[in-house]
Parts: sequence; structure tokens; C-alpha cells
Amino acid sequence: MKIGIIGGTGGMGKGFAIRWCINHDILVGSRDAERASKSAEEYTNTAKEAYGKINGSISGNDNVSIAKESDVLVLAIPYENIDSTCSQILPQIKDSCVVISPIVPMTKTELGFEFIPIKENKPFSYQLVVKYMKDKSKLVSAFHVISEKKLVNPTLTLDYDIFVCGDDQNSVNVVNGLINEIKGLRPIYLGPGALSYFAEVATPLLLNAMIKNKLKNPGIKII
Repeated sequence: MKIGIIGGTGGMGKGFAIRWCINHDILVGSRDAERASKSAEEYTNTAKEAYGKINGSISGNDNVSIAKESDVLVLAIPYENIDSTCSQILPQIKDSCVVISPIVPMTKTELGFEFIPIKENKPFSYQLVVKYMKDKSKLVSAFHVISEKKLVNPTLTLDYDIFVCGDDQNSVNVVNGLINEIKGLRPIYLGPGALSYFAEVATPLLLNAMIKNKLKNPGIKII
């Protein structure tokens, strides 16, 4: 399976690439194709050092090119870039492509991390992304509450639950499968895409708890 990562040169993109390249072909996307290729080379070396051998591959290209090729597309981009990025790339994807949004609409204030849809009365991420989907049912929200520092280090074990929201069961199953491929993660289905704000708001909640209580790389685990 070809997994494209828009914003693949950032920390989350790096973590997904290194974790999933064991079994899949990873396409690292950036506005700068050369930068994406250099990052892909770095990720490949890191993965081979950690695993010894990978069955997939990691390559890089510009965002539009990888969007056209991907079977699954991860939007590892900031909230404020949704309109400019998604309007350009989502019309280019294959009809069968499953799109994953881990995007969190939050801002840092003197109080701490706040949820933009509540603070500024703006749409949550899923609402913005879905406008640009050819098949709206192929959009799945997931991976909002995961430690980037742990994700990028393949020698570290993760132990988190990942909230998942989506309308199409087959698309949700694809995402659940990718979650299960990362050792220590467990998918927890919350409901349709319209409830994605429940998953998105968990991130500023978790970050505030981390800072105020001096926790290290916290996650969410339902027991």
C-alpha cells in the first residue's frame, strides 16, 4: 500500500514514515520536492538502523505528486494551512484514497493551550477538510493524541489509545489496521466524522495536563 504524508518533513510525518515503512511504501510530501527527497533518505537510514530490514520503501516528492499516487493520504499539516493545502491536493487524489486528518485546531495563550473552535468560534478541522473531499465518506479523523517524540524514535514503545472518527466502515477499517501496525497503539472508534471534535479537543486537554502536572510524553489509555 502507498501511504502519502502531506507535511511529511515534520515530526509527525517522520514518525509515521519510520513506523509504517516496515510493510508499506511511504511517500513523503512537501512543497519542496528536494527537501522531501532528502527527508526520505534520512528516514530510510533511521528505519534500517532500527529494524535491520524494511519490506517497504520511503521516497519524497512534492505534495501534489504524492497525493495523486497515494492509497492512503495523511494530512500532517497545521490547522491554518487546511484551506490552502487541501484545495490544491484533495481534488487530485484517487477516488479510492482514504484521507486521515490528525489536525488539531489549537492555539497557545497565557492560559495554556486552547481549542480554536471554542475560543474563536471557528470550524473544527474535520469540517474544513471535508469541504474539499471528492468522496466525503473517505475522510477519517485519527492520531490526535500521540507523543511525537516517541513516534519518531522506533526504539521506543508506545502505549496509547487512538480515537477514530469516520463515516465509512471500510475506510475506518483501513485506518484501524494502520494503527494496529504500530506496536502499543489501539484504535478506539468514537463515531461518525461529525463527532471528530471530541478527538481533536483531546490534544489541548492532554498538553495542558502535561505542562501543569510536569508529565512526560503523556497519552490516553482507556481501561
